[in-house]
Amino acid sequence: MLQKYDQRNADLIVNIGGELLHRDQARISPFDSLVQGGDGVWEGLRLYDGQIFRLDAHLARLRSSAKALAFSDIPTDAEITEQISQTLEANQMQDGVHIRLTLSRGEKITSGMDPRLNAKGSLLIVLAEHKPPVYDKVGLKLITSSVRRFRPDTLDPNIHHNNLVQSIMAKVQANAAGADDALMLDTLGFVAETNATHVFIVDGGVLRTPTTRACPEGITRDTILNICADNKIACEVGDISLTAVYRADEMFCTGTMGEIAAIGEVDGRIIGDGNCGDVALRLSMLFRDFVAKNGTRV
Repeated sequence: MLQKYDQRNADLIVNIGGELLHRDQARISPFDSLVQGGDGVWEGLRLYDGQIFRLDAHLARLRSSAKALAFSDIPTDAEITEQISQTLEANQMQDGVHIRLTLSRGEKITSGMDPRLNAKGSLLIVLAEHKPPVYDKVGLKLITSSVRRFRPDTLDPNIHHNNLVQSIMAKVQANAAGADDALMLDTLGFVAETNATHVFIVDGGVLRTPTTRACPEGITRDTILNICADNKIACEVGDISLTAVYRADEMFCTGTMGEIAAIGEVDGRIIGDGNCGDVALRLSMLFRDFVAKNGTRV
């Protein structure tokens, strides 16, 4: 799976701290905390027909992550929403758009990791791109990465921070193996997530998903759990071993970038019949209905 350049993004207008700039002029300082230490938090949003899907949930997670990292100032939801609106308007965007929100701790007076060096306050970056879901809907191939996801006693994965080195290392392994993405385990050897998405399996007719002990609290994952509850689809949340993955009847991943996508192969083993299973098909239809009813117009 390799994302492709979209010519519609050639003249994007990017929002850097409230200033709207052509993508070729968009810059941040070398003293910014993102450059100095990956010290920032982020969210990925999707725009459907002029509405951002579950905006409130994404902003709540952004705020939670910033508070966990002790940011001294965090823009209000209204302020962030206004900057998103201005960015979408400047780009005349209505649908098929992915929005990357980044909140940096901000610029430092001199290089260093100490947050006391931050004197200018946080920096909000809004990057909106024309980008349909990036995964094929069926037949994704995964390999199991040797890179493990941290537990909360090492680095809490529910801080949605900008230091993505773990994920990048796992993705490098997947690329080298000719796979679409990498399946990542926690330090106990249980499934956590992929390098970019959450996972679900159907094992013995039961829908299952890992806990968030070693992966972020995904918005799309949470949406699937809500859909299951609303439609009386039983879903168990707990530890999942690789054995359970290998014998699964079906497997799929979820995320803002790809919505719901079926996984057909893990470590060279075909999952189910290698195609999109009945559960994933049904949840995909229910997800589309849910999206239509749970957006915020900006």
